[in-house]
Amino acid sequence: MDILNWIITGILVAASILMCVVVLIQQTKSSGLGAAYGGDTVSFSQRGKAASREAKLQKITVVLAIVIAVMSIALLIIARIA
Repeated sequence: MDILNWIITGILVAASILMCVVVLIQQTKSSGLGAAYGGDTVSFSQRGKAASREAKLQKITVVLAIVIAVMSIALLIIARIA
């Protein structure tokens, strides 16, 4: 059980670090007051690329959150058994 505890803890730590990195890479949703007055001059093709990148990052964030939750619950169950 001790080895399994170490493995789950390692996965939990790695997923947590990756989650921090992925969240920091994502752009903010609000563009500020300048975008309300037409200050955004990015072309539509660049917006599409950025949107697909952001969609991928959001999916990765959700997957990492699920991994963190499952590993935390598994760690709790192993601690109760031992």
